[in-house]
Amino acid sequence: MELRLTQDGTPTLFHPGYGEAYHPRQGALLQARRLYLEKTLTHLHPAPRVLEVGFGLGVNFRVALESALLRGVRLSYLAVEREPLPKEVLAQIPLPLPRAEAVFAELLRAWPTSRFQGPWGELRLFFLDVREVALPARWATAVFLDPFSPRANPEAWSLPVLIKLRRSLKWGGRLATYSAQSAFRRALLLAGFRVHRVRGVGKREWTVGIAREAPPG
Repeated sequence: MELRLTQDGTPTLFHPGYGEAYHPRQGALLQARRLYLEKTLTHLHPAPRVLEVGFGLGVNFRVALESALLRGVRLSYLAVEREPLPKEVLAQIPLPLPRAEAVFAELLRAWPTSRFQGPWGELRLFFLDVREVALPARWATAVFLDPFSPRANPEAWSLPVLIKLRRSLKWGGRLATYSAQSAFRRALLLAGFRVHRVRGVGKREWTVGIAREAPPG
């Protein structure tokens, strides 16, 4: 994999198999904060429970953890990652998040392990295809939908997966993603989300879905 530097100064990797980088050129840290943390209101929640599809380099997790540590709240984080990266690769992606980086360094010493706990909270990982994972019902306050794009990885954006995510999300919880693809947004509606177009950074739009309708079935 090729190491690349994004415009906010944080590194990412280019995955040759998918033909895409893990993060946009505008910035790995920027997207994690402005899209996933803020658009789901995780930075304000007193007891955040985050479900992420696409753990990747752990940037979104570390940003959410830094926010929780700064506010003195516990973070519960459940992530699905089909292709976990080696600890040596993850260690190449440092971030300017001193509190979260200290925790992440401890996690890497035991990586890959399916469960980590500490005074900061808990991280659980499923090293499976999201279509195969049994997710807890009405558990999450936020969903970070961050796999490779619908073009490169269409299965992760399919209607059955979105229904599964909706069932795992609490009423009123928010799903955020960088994709603005029209077919994906239609599927999000069918899965029981109210879909909102929000202004993106580095691209015209991002997507936020709010769990307001009952999921099918």
